[in-house]
Amino acid sequence: MGMARCTRGSIRSTVYCRMLVGLLVCEMSWFLLDHVVAAGDGGVVYMDSSQLIEDRVTDLLSRMTVQEKIGQMTQIERAVADPSVISEYFIGSVVSGGGSAPAPRASPSVWADMIDKLQHAATSTRLGIPIIYGIDAVHGNNNVYGATIFPHNIGLGATRDPLLARRIGAATALEARGTGIPYVFAPCIAVCRDPRWGRCYESYSEDTQLVRSMTEIITGLQGQAPTTNTPFVESGSRVAACAKHFVGDGGTVNGVDESNTVINYKKLVEIHMVPYVDAIAKGVSTVMISYSSWNGHKMHNNHYLITQILKSRLGFKGFTISDWEGIDRVTCPWHRNYTYSVLSSVNAGIDMVMVPFQYASFINTLTSLVTDGSISMERVDDAVRRILRVKFTLGLFEQPFSNRSLTSSVGQSDHRELAREAVRKSLVLLKNGQTGNAELLPLSKNVPRILVAGSHANDIGNQCGGWTISWQGAAGNTTPGTTILQAISNTVATTTQVDFQEAPDANYAKGKNFSYAIVVVGETPYTEYEGDSTTLTIPSEGIQTIQNVCSSVQCLVILISGRPVIIEPYLPVMDALVAAWLPGTEGQGIADVIFGDQDFVGKLPRTWMRTVAQLPLNVGDPAYDPLFPYGFGLSMNISTTALKNYVVKKQVVVFFESSA
Repeated sequence: MGMARCTRGSIRSTVYCRMLVGLLVCEMSWFLLDHVVAAGDGGVVYMDSSQLIEDRVTDLLSRMTVQEKIGQMTQIERAVADPSVISEYFIGSVVSGGGSAPAPRASPSVWADMIDKLQHAATSTRLGIPIIYGIDAVHGNNNVYGATIFPHNIGLGATRDPLLARRIGAATALEARGTGIPYVFAPCIAVCRDPRWGRCYESYSEDTQLVRSMTEIITGLQGQAPTTNTPFVESGSRVAACAKHFVGDGGTVNGVDESNTVINYKKLVEIHMVPYVDAIAKGVSTVMISYSSWNGHKMHNNHYLITQILKSRLGFKGFTISDWEGIDRVTCPWHRNYTYSVLSSVNAGIDMVMVPFQYASFINTLTSLVTDGSISMERVDDAVRRILRVKFTLGLFEQPFSNRSLTSSVGQSDHRELAREAVRKSLVLLKNGQTGNAELLPLSKNVPRILVAGSHANDIGNQCGGWTISWQGAAGNTTPGTTILQAISNTVATTTQVDFQEAPDANYAKGKNFSYAIVVVGETPYTEYEGDSTTLTIPSEGIQTIQNVCSSVQCLVILISGRPVIIEPYLPVMDALVAAWLPGTEGQGIADVIFGDQDFVGKLPRTWMRTVAQLPLNVGDPAYDPLFPYGFGLSMNISTTALKNYVVKKQVVVFFESSA
């Protein structure tokens, strides 16, 4: 791009010059014209780590052209983030969308190589401002093959253990840093009020107070903030976190994703907004704006809630970021009037825009709106100041490149043990024993023969759910881990024969002298609007497997799901029922509990309805008649005496039989 040449006047005066960048008009000091600042130049305030962050931000901001400022407000997708694009447009941030990876099953080193290549382009520009690379690490560094996949948030809500959430945050941060990623779009602190919502499993609970307590994960991701309400990230192994999605995304009518939350301001604050108060107090770096609307007003251009409430009243000092193509969705149909979308969203208070592909269109549109005064330089400077504040807080100017000593942290054994602990604590025992019969759990490890059945028993992809390797997730061998079948086989005695049938017919379990059966079924992976459901049923083959097996042999049903589903019609045939949510890669945690090495401690983080017709149904509602109430969860009350009767893990041969 061309730039007009200007002459310098008096040494005491400031020269204002007009730069020809399309229609762009910029202001620039004579110092910048005579002295191109290279990263690391001595005496430059913003490059001096001993200076106060606010002084560094102010100094750097004063040196930037409008083009450079608009670049900082732009986040583009990895797939279009060529180094030449980074340097030409001064791009401030790059994102990996769900499943967007440098290569299939890319190793942590390949991720780090890609990010460092982009970072080199950014730090080689005139001012050397690093990019901030962001990714959806919502239950571990879940885009990365081989990473530890923790239980989704609904399972963590069942643990009622904020300190566990903090430890998971720290492990996730370390695995993100191990791939060169300094910024994660987590945690989701939505308060899901209707399980028909396809993102309900990303919510810790229907109860605001429980969600508030679990914002402790931010401390794990970022470190312990020394002061409140100020963005803070410990150097080295921590990341910038993102509280999302501001605000009311869990309260849409009928749980429809990206839809309308109809509620008065008082209830919006009491139910949906107060977790953000906790997040800001913990120094959360960024806040992502919701696709949804509040009483018909799109959140992405809601000046009142973003600027007056979030930034002014709540005192949020980090930067706001749009969701994926979020500003495009301000109009219906999307992108109908892009100029209006950019104008209204940026003026509403969105600081960084997740474009993610049409970056030239966004940059040109924003440039034109700044040039004609529709968007003020004051608004642009506020946005860029907030972005730079987070970048300085992260230490990106001192350490912009990947720390290769952290690469081995991805999927490391102590993180998998932590995930296993989280699985154990997330399990909720809903039923144990038929009327008049003894309890089935804990299961004996030392029996001749057992049956393991169901579509989710030996499927790591189903076990992990959405946001795992790909956006929607997928069934199958998507990433390394321990399936529930493998965990069972690892746990029972060497003399126990384990038969596995994915879909047994009604006669399979008859006459085979099974001591008991374990049926593992549930929802198939989904996320966002793809997971919206009006029926909340599991696939029919899962129901058929429950009926075929449990009618012939004592059975434990382990339900893998991102939310309560309709089970009342099938409950009578089950001897025991466990809600395992979406446990992630460490299925051994399930075996730890069902065989009695640990007791059940999980409690329902949300109400379990009888029928869809009851929805929305939340604790405290006047007509509250659930199948299982909020907070319900049985215990086996295991004693030391009882435990000694169960043999420890050895080795077992698993007999895989074809489906009947």
